[in-house]
Amino acid sequence: MARIQRAAFCALFLLLVLLFGGRGEAFAASVTANVPDPSLARQMLETSTDRILSLLKNPNYVNPATRAPLRRQIEDEVYHIFDFREFSARTLGQHWRSFTEAERADFTQAFACLLFSTYLNHIDGYNGESVRFVSERVSSTHRRVEIATEITMSDGKILPISYRMMFKEEAAGAVWVVYDVFVEGISLVNNYRTQFQEILMKSSPAQLIESVRARASEAGF
Repeated sequence: MARIQRAAFCALFLLLVLLFGGRGEAFAASVTANVPDPSLARQMLETSTDRILSLLKNPNYVNPATRAPLRRQIEDEVYHIFDFREFSARTLGQHWRSFTEAERADFTQAFACLLFSTYLNHIDGYNGESVRFVSERVSSTHRRVEIATEITMSDGKILPISYRMMFKEEAAGAVWVVYDVFVEGISLVNNYRTQFQEILMKSSPAQLIESVRARASEAGF
């Protein structure tokens, strides 16, 4: 389970930075075509993988003494492309409707910190994992796509990772964003949803938010 969890957050981290790396190209293509183009999601991943793997192998990242500035830069970049509000809404499920707008904002911020603290700690353990793109499934509306990949672990074992992405049109432009990651068929959204639902059965939204903040703090964020 620890191996799977580490690989899952390694893969999630790679995806977030990959998306940011290809953001400019995807934005321009989406605006020019004025219609969702699912192929751009996979294109971003494929064209950026080598660059991101090189980043992880960079001596400045490997060396703990010089890692912090790079991690802060990565955090800033990821915030621009990962839809934490969408991830939060899907994670809370029906409970999202009972949260006030202020509570939604607070939860989204706390949950983002938890994700950052968790996968940034895991990504520090990157050990030469490689990525292979297997297939993609596109929804009938062409506004959602699931990209299947395989992560080859340093010990040679294969770990299937699928990314679910959606096309969003916002004031700043149109982009493809990730809203869920499946590791060996297990959804990260559903995994957190189960945990948070158990808390909400006995606690208020405010108490859940404080719990998530505490977990993020314990993880070092």
